[in-house]
Amino acid sequence: MTKRIPVTVVTGFLGSGKTTLLRHLLTKSGKKLAVMVNEFGSVGLDGDLIRSCGFCPDEEIEGRIVELNNGCLCCTVQEDFLPTMENLLVTAEHLDGIVIETSGLALPYPLLKALSWPDIRSRVHINGVVTLINSEALSEGSPVGDLDAIEKQRNDDPNLDHLTSIDELFSDQLYSADMVLLSRADCVTDTQLNEIRLKISKLVREGTEFLPISYGFIDPELILGLEHEKDYRHDDDDDDDHHHHHHVDMVTGNIRLEIKVDRLILESILPKLVVLHRVVRLKGRVWLPGKTMPLQIQMVGPRLNSWFEQVPENVWKPIDSGIDLVLIGLEKGSIEKIHASISDAL
Repeated sequence: MTKRIPVTVVTGFLGSGKTTLLRHLLTKSGKKLAVMVNEFGSVGLDGDLIRSCGFCPDEEIEGRIVELNNGCLCCTVQEDFLPTMENLLVTAEHLDGIVIETSGLALPYPLLKALSWPDIRSRVHINGVVTLINSEALSEGSPVGDLDAIEKQRNDDPNLDHLTSIDELFSDQLYSADMVLLSRADCVTDTQLNEIRLKISKLVREGTEFLPISYGFIDPELILGLEHEKDYRHDDDDDDDHHHHHHVDMVTGNIRLEIKVDRLILESILPKLVVLHRVVRLKGRVWLPGKTMPLQIQMVGPRLNSWFEQVPENVWKPIDSGIDLVLIGLEKGSIEKIHASISDAL
């Protein structure tokens, strides 16, 4: 049974906390991930930090970490990115996902476009673009903590073909984001965090959430997605990191309905409900009348992907037509409200 592999893109300027977040995801998620690292200004440093975190047996490291040091990924899509993705997908059946840590100079759009190329798109789905922002630096007036380091990174890249300004890069990273993480949140006040949200709220797509984090700690499911067969209890908060100052309160739950489903109606209302009820992640299967395979639904923030895919024999199925969704939200009572809205709409 062929399954599409989720690909998560983690972007942000040098010093925004991408590698710290990645180490947390690799060691705490319980998932078997492959990692593509693209920080060429300090060749080998990020790769060494990831290798040393002990996320996999030594004999698997070479197949699980790929370092791309030839320059900014968005400028080397043909030469580096696509061949590397194709190589990783050869062993995709042994992976739970792929995470791409981009250079701070990368424009996310060319990577997303490359993931939709015919040789790639049938084997992956975009699990989300996560943009990290250095809250401390931004509160002091710049999205970059060390401008000299960014300029050195530019000068070290012989393949850089876009001389994009810092502000334009920042805007592009934000507009491409499905989720924005405000790193170093412990270094600023709650008032400063609110000011940051207000300042950049017009630069993101509607439905993109801002989540404060410190030291890379966040529930991995928010970044990597949900396990479909896990038992999610309504309005429960399952994050283990209660002791961290900027713990994110989550609401998780299932919505299961035996109901006649119109795909166009469902896909038109889900983005609206995600925005209205602050849903960060949604995953599900939809059985449509007359279809032998269910429609897979994946949402992170405002991004919706759907495709038909076989499922194991032991999963829940309606007699004829229906939906089975799992969600993570930030609003109490959201699961019940979305359940009612879907029932009314269908």
